[in-house]
Amino acid sequence: MPAAEPTRPLLVPALIALLCVVWGSTWWAIRLCLVDQPPLSSAALRFLIAGSAMALLGARLRRAEAAPPPPSWLWLTAGVANFAGCYGLLYVAETTVPSGIAAVLWAIFPLLIAGAAVLFLGERLRRLQVAGFLLSFLGIVTVFAGDLGGLPEGGTGSALLVLGSAVSSAIGTTLVKKFGSGTSSVLLNRNGMLLGAVLLTTLAVWREQPLAMAWSFCGLLATLYLALFGTALTFGVYFWLLRTVAASRLALITYVTPILAMLLGAAVGDGSMDAAAWSGALLVTAGIVLVVRRPRR
Repeated sequence: MPAAEPTRPLLVPALIALLCVVWGSTWWAIRLCLVDQPPLSSAALRFLIAGSAMALLGARLRRAEAAPPPPSWLWLTAGVANFAGCYGLLYVAETTVPSGIAAVLWAIFPLLIAGAAVLFLGERLRRLQVAGFLLSFLGIVTVFAGDLGGLPEGGTGSALLVLGSAVSSAIGTTLVKKFGSGTSSVLLNRNGMLLGAVLLTTLAVWREQPLAMAWSFCGLLATLYLALFGTALTFGVYFWLLRTVAASRLALITYVTPILAMLLGAAVGDGSMDAAAWSGALLVTAGIVLVVRRPRR
């Protein structure tokens, strides 16, 4: 059970709003990086910077956390599934998939977590949750029925990579929820990010030319934003909120982020958001509301 919420009444809503805005903008920031950076190299740089920042702040954060270190296999799994696998697939996909479409497709993540909770964590689905799964699945089908933000012919495979990214993250997160309760989230994230950076760098050296990566001002700024704000800051805030705030309030992040990403993508002209994309986004969001919301006692 989470601890009592902080006494400052505006702090928690402000932090939740911060997470919504930052995570809603990271999808377009990735697209900015990929204008002149190869995907695996760009993702590797992001987690190298973020992991280094976590290492510098780790001692202070650990004192505030006061939790034992996670088992080695768990942060190794997080590094492979939550960082290298998840973001490797996502960065490759976003070389062609517009940011808004990517955010909507990735919104299946909380649904996957709810399903994993039934299969592996001993939870049960209510009727409304089953309806939510079906509604969100209909939303994904609706998105695929459109032009996927103007993808070129044969680009459906890239959209499927976004779904694969969500699956990879859900596998790692389920294992963390099952075996990492009460352990240090600081060490889990720091070690996982640095391992993810090593794995992504290895793949980048094999498949790309990371030393020849372009360093435009816009791309560098977007990379720093993703590393420091979109990763180190947000994960730190999120895990602190998990310890102090009811999970039902944090579900607001899941509802709002894909819609903000689509609005931002439409505002900056990143892809063509047709009626199928907007309809699918609303169906996915409505399904998530049904799955994540808790029944009244």
